[in-house]
Amino acid sequence: KMVRTVGMGRLGLTRSTLPVPTQVFRVEVLCNGRRHTVTKRYSEFQALHKRIKKTCKVPDFPPRHVPNWMPKALEQRRQGLEVYLQGVLYHNEELPQDILDFLKVRRCQQSPQASSP
Repeated sequence: KMVRTVGMGRLGLTRSTLPVPTQVFRVEVLCNGRRHTVTKRYSEFQALHKRIKKTCKVPDFPPRHVPNWMPKALEQRRQGLEVYLQGVLYHNEELPQDILDFLKVRRCQQSPQASSP
């Protein structure tokens, strides 16, 4: 497949207009040999999951609540979201527009999977 999540690193806590800190994740995407990065909040991953779960094969979505804002808990969330996104890319030969939009990918077609004759 041509669309691959290369990795996802935590950017750290950012202050939003809300009174609580917000965790933002960096998603690195490789498409047709080009790499770009998008930043997403957990709620954006959750919204994507709700949109695609009826039409795509999706792995279990990581839980929303982490026990605290300790680095270990945040790293577990990051890993869970990375595994989720990689699972979506792996299990779906044809990626719906919702996923391409989420990853900010334009005109990136996946190469056909190798199949035995």
